[in-house]
Amino acid sequence: MADNLLIRADQLNLARRHKQVLQDISLQINAGQIVTLIGPNGCGKSTLVRVLLGLEGVDSGTIQRRKNLKVGYMPQQLRLEPRLPITVDGFLKLSRGATRKSIDGWLQRLGITGLQNQDIQDLSGGEWQRVLLARALLLKPQLLVLDEPVQGVDVQGQHELYRLIPQLRDELGCGVLMVSHDLHLVMAATDEVICMNGHICCSGHPEHVSNSQEYIELFGQHSAPVAAYTHHHDHHHCLDGHVEDEPVCHDPAHLHDHSHTSAKAPSSEQP
Repeated sequence: MADNLLIRADQLNLARRHKQVLQDISLQINAGQIVTLIGPNGCGKSTLVRVLLGLEGVDSGTIQRRKNLKVGYMPQQLRLEPRLPITVDGFLKLSRGATRKSIDGWLQRLGITGLQNQDIQDLSGGEWQRVLLARALLLKPQLLVLDEPVQGVDVQGQHELYRLIPQLRDELGCGVLMVSHDLHLVMAATDEVICMNGHICCSGHPEHVSNSQEYIELFGQHSAPVAAYTHHHDHHHCLDGHVEDEPVCHDPAHLHDHSHTSAKAPSSEQP
């Protein structure tokens, strides 16, 4: 296996109740690469993630993973027992390998230090998403997996999160696998897009995918995205989050959230 290869999947097939969920899926994820799975609801994106992580089997096909691959997994949902009295700090302490220093560091990096002693049941949806991201980062992952990471986050916060992800990739030197249904938000923060609907319809650079006939047939002509910005690698990310040569310094770690829906957390869906 090549030194930079994290996961390679070849010809994956999975059927459930006579329905083909995954058909002939092949892909690979390398260190330092951001790969995004997009597709309509029910197209098999989350199932494919679970298969790649070894949480679910397939009917046929092969998967190679880097030996002792460290994965930071942010699930689409994680619901805890509502009666469980636990703070954000207490929740993060449950993470494997978490230390006081690492918890404090990621709380600060993600702009959520003020939530440290707050009960998780009192968090808004966007706040809970940020806590889950901190949990995934505590492992110092070689592969960061984000399944619909912007649920409950307002539009401004979504853009800021997608600005943050490439910076996290650069800081950790990790690969990133994201799941989304909205290409226009993720295209500026990803290197490769895989558009799927049970099978892989098209893949490649986000701008290429957005203009492909397969993508237009799946999402419609009016879904062709316009990126708010384009991420390049010929610049330097500063510690406070801005990119050199930008006229204004922004803090991408501050994910705005105006939602106040209580965060409910799945019965323990630990990866």
